[in-house]
Amino acid sequence: MKPTLILYLLLLSSTCSFSQANDVEKRRKQFNLTTSSLAISGFDPICYFTGSPKNGAKNLSYIYTGVTYYFSSAANRELFKKSTAKFEPAYGGWCAYAMVESGEKVEADPETYKIVEGKLYLFYNSFFNNTLPKWNMDEKNLKAKAERNWSKFYK
Repeated sequence: MKPTLILYLLLLSSTCSFSQANDVEKRRKQFNLTTSSLAISGFDPICYFTGSPKNGAKNLSYIYTGVTYYFSSAANRELFKKSTAKFEPAYGGWCAYAMVESGEKVEADPETYKIVEGKLYLFYNSFFNNTLPKWNMDEKNLKAKAERNWSKFYK
């Protein structure tokens, strides 16, 4: 192989790796994660769709583009791997209601949630302030505003 071709391939390879690393870091910054990059405070994302929130286990984890998820069973982990986009929380796991006004990233309570059109939405619930009932009063309009803000600030 010619030296210039080898140099070009090395440069292309390093550019792709750098780009992928930047994409992972950008994605991690969008998600509501613990210091160890854990999503949904360790709750199993599949359980929201099959019953009620349930803690996952570290030994049943899966890392998807820099974000770690825990699962309560190997079957749930495999289901998540097959349809990641379906089971990841909306707005990176931040409070859906807070996303409405300013796109602000506000912590969400993983046990205060709603499934809307097959997507998991989490809500702030602390100190006598539960944002889920507020969301329910005008869900259609609030969801549209939250989608616009998420796209504007975080995509």
